[in-house]
Amino acid sequence: MAAPSTAPVHFPYDGSVVAEAPVGDVDLARQALENALSVRSEVGRLPSHVRRSALQGALSALRGQRDALVDLLVLETGKPLVDCRVEVERTLLTLETAAEEVARLHGETVPLDLLPSGDGLMGFWVRKPIGVVIGIAGFNYPLLLAAHKIAPALAAGCPIIVKPAPQTPLATLWLVHLVREALAAAGGPISAVQLVTGGVDVGSTLTTDPRIGAVSFTGSAAVGHQIARDAAPTKVLLELGSNSALVVAADADIPAAADAAVRGGYYASGQACISVQRVIVVESARAAFLAELTPRLGQLIVGDPRHPETRVSALIDDRSTHRVNTWINDAITAGATLAHPTTPSPGHTAPADTSPADGSTSPEIVGPTVLLDLPHGQLAWDEEIFGPVIAIRSVPDIATAFRTVNASRYGLHASVFTSSLETAFDAIDRLDVGGVVINEVPGFRSDVMPYGGVKDSGTGREGPRFAIEELTTTRMAIIRPTPRHA
Repeated sequence: MAAPSTAPVHFPYDGSVVAEAPVGDVDLARQALENALSVRSEVGRLPSHVRRSALQGALSALRGQRDALVDLLVLETGKPLVDCRVEVERTLLTLETAAEEVARLHGETVPLDLLPSGDGLMGFWVRKPIGVVIGIAGFNYPLLLAAHKIAPALAAGCPIIVKPAPQTPLATLWLVHLVREALAAAGGPISAVQLVTGGVDVGSTLTTDPRIGAVSFTGSAAVGHQIARDAAPTKVLLELGSNSALVVAADADIPAAADAAVRGGYYASGQACISVQRVIVVESARAAFLAELTPRLGQLIVGDPRHPETRVSALIDDRSTHRVNTWINDAITAGATLAHPTTPSPGHTAPADTSPADGSTSPEIVGPTVLLDLPHGQLAWDEEIFGPVIAIRSVPDIATAFRTVNASRYGLHASVFTSSLETAFDAIDRLDVGGVVINEVPGFRSDVMPYGGVKDSGTGREGPRFAIEELTTTRMAIIRPTPRHA
């Protein structure tokens, strides 16, 4: 069913039109739901070899088009080329791992005779698909986030309807096309994987239908909480935001910590939920850390994301740029120190590979920014800024650093730089987050590991193995081979 209208997708760097994308409506969402529900039983009974073959076929097709997908991601997201290459490689790994997990989707026996009442009974449990899945992805990693919803759902035997972010539907449309082709070639129904674009009304239509099995959402905490309320009692998996902390202990390798702050704070122009936002430095290490940080900031290249050396470019849209600048200015007005300016340093702007299209404008880019000693209550510390900004505070000791990490309403990832195993294990034990990273950026994520947060950073876990568990239910089987007579 064709979408009733289209809308332009813009290149964030210069505003030029990348393509016209379909825009769905409520009627299209309802039709997609009916299609998915009509094949729910068929998809749930697809043999393992069909589901695995479909995922392997999509993997092979995507590998053959990886360069074109990278180029498309740069244009629709505005992320630097280096980050889009990483996104495609991670998408490939996600599909590959999900295909492998199909072979491991099984249950186990249960010893029912631990009590006398179980004598003569045999028991085992199996995993059954949860039903139709609604997958809603964010704009920052559209291809990867969609893959983390499509691949586990298909592996589990669940039909899925994907709704991409309105700003970035193109790569996801391509991915869904490849998966549907591979599914048909493997002998499955193409209605098992659908995509509907559109606004809030489309999303609400999909997520509040009582016949669906689960919603998997990646995006802001506010929207995720609303979806969870509206969708209840349907199962909702939420991968929400954060303001990830990097802790620098007194015994840390200071150059390595400074490298991590720069690598982790500014990749994808800071538009990543586990990018470094808060840096918490034990006071005795502060001077050395800042001395190592400053020259590294000057080496970051800002400009056209198509250039291979660019590390920071324009944010997804003007509204995001305005918000980030407002939070920076509010922090400065409240008493924070601007340690690194919001504009690129002369001589460190990457040249454009092509001239902007007619009618486009020069971009306003938020350059790599460092704020020192933010007063309490500032959004640039308390909330997720989703831009190339890191905020630094110093604390008297490591125990205070850990309390400062935990004081946030978010809890996705945090990292600690230390040379002490005692401190490392203390961090793993005490930090109230979904992932603790020692001596590396908090933004490290392997797509095979369980990934998700606590508190306002969400519920449930991604990563193919763990997402498949979320999208299946256990069904217990209890058998008495020989009927018992009174």
